[in-house]
Amino acid sequence: MSQHQNFLHSFIQRIGIGRLDKKTPHPEGVIKLCHQLVSNNSETTSFSLAKTILENITYFTEEQKKSFFYSLLNQFSVDKSKIKSAITELNFDDEKQLRNLQKLVEPKSQELLRRLNQVPNGTEILLKIRESLLKSIKDSPELKPLDTDFLHLFRSWFNRGFLRLERIDWSTSAQVLEKIMEYEAVHDISDWDDLQNRVAAPDKRLYAFFHPALPNEPLIFIEVALMNGIPNSINSILNRDVEPINPLSATTATFYSISNCQMGLKNVSFGSFLIKQVVAEIEQEFKQIKQFITLSPVPGLKKWANNILLSEDKGLPENTLEDIKECCGNRKPSQIALARLTYHYLTQVKRKNGQAFNPVAHFHLGNGASLYKIHTEANNNEMSLEDSWGVMVNYLYDLDSVTKNHEDYANSDLIAASPKLKKTVQNNQKKVISYSI
Repeated sequence: MSQHQNFLHSFIQRIGIGRLDKKTPHPEGVIKLCHQLVSNNSETTSFSLAKTILENITYFTEEQKKSFFYSLLNQFSVDKSKIKSAITELNFDDEKQLRNLQKLVEPKSQELLRRLNQVPNGTEILLKIRESLLKSIKDSPELKPLDTDFLHLFRSWFNRGFLRLERIDWSTSAQVLEKIMEYEAVHDISDWDDLQNRVAAPDKRLYAFFHPALPNEPLIFIEVALMNGIPNSINSILNRDVEPINPLSATTATFYSISNCQMGLKNVSFGSFLIKQVVAEIEQEFKQIKQFITLSPVPGLKKWANNILLSEDKGLPENTLEDIKECCGNRKPSQIALARLTYHYLTQVKRKNGQAFNPVAHFHLGNGASLYKIHTEANNNEMSLEDSWGVMVNYLYDLDSVTKNHEDYANSDLIAASPKLKKTVQNNQKKVISYSI
């Protein structure tokens, strides 16, 4: 907190501006303070009101938060009468009128959020508030318009220009290392020895994005293994008994885990920037590494297949339906059927907008990667077996083709996949555990 803010805080505490009883905060009382905050132009008063509002919201129950969100949506929307009047009198050649119209169509809730953000730790609290809003939306989808205000501002506040890339190693503060252990979302970090293997081994790297408003809170991080070839199982990376290689001899950088850390930043994308910058960092440190690839899970594969089986979908090819029956009917299905089913799922199953249905596939394909290899016995973790029969895949980041792949996927819904992988699946080769080039 700056000297100026310290003075304001001390002064505010003495005069008690906007103070509510912390023991019995109520949404209606906080909403009144929100109206005062939006209409007030005094820096001292605004600072006090924002601080009091955020403090009291932290005491709300989930039901009180939902009530508060409804009030925000209804009372801090756009002024429709003013917009109608402005449109009636609008001269499209008058730049000043167009700018004024822009101000009118902005919901008051956006200005409220900007003013709340002026308080120290305001950004962090607003992220928590959005987490609660997202939970409320599950049962009350009519609150979605309010979330667009949070999303609009967060995309601005957390744009790439504000982010700082840091390499996380064993000298990083314990506070941040504990956060890494907590937020790892792909492959759980079992203990400190496991963490040390991922951040301190000579052939491992871990990079994270940070924001100035959240200096000890990683926003997203990526784990990298420097290797001599393409991995076909996660055990070859995470097994602590495997002797590390000399990173100066590595030919391949494998991205094996990407974890978003802040639920409040859902749909604020950093992953593409992170991968590109990490590639640049590795290229600078290790000139000999030319191959960048992932070892990625296939979340939801088993659920999708079971849903198809229950629905008896007749729109699928007969051989795909047979593969589904084979895989769903066995805890350890035929590797050929499983690999073929995985290929179909990742390349043919799409959303209405043409994007890949699988979220991990969509992320990497959208970044310009291509589906490269499928490994059917890649993860023997119980959760992975239950989720996708232990299947993992490689997405290749070929730096010469990522731009074209990205444009093809974004503009034409084309999914880039290795021609030899496609041929292998079509030929239905026997005794194949990893479908690969």
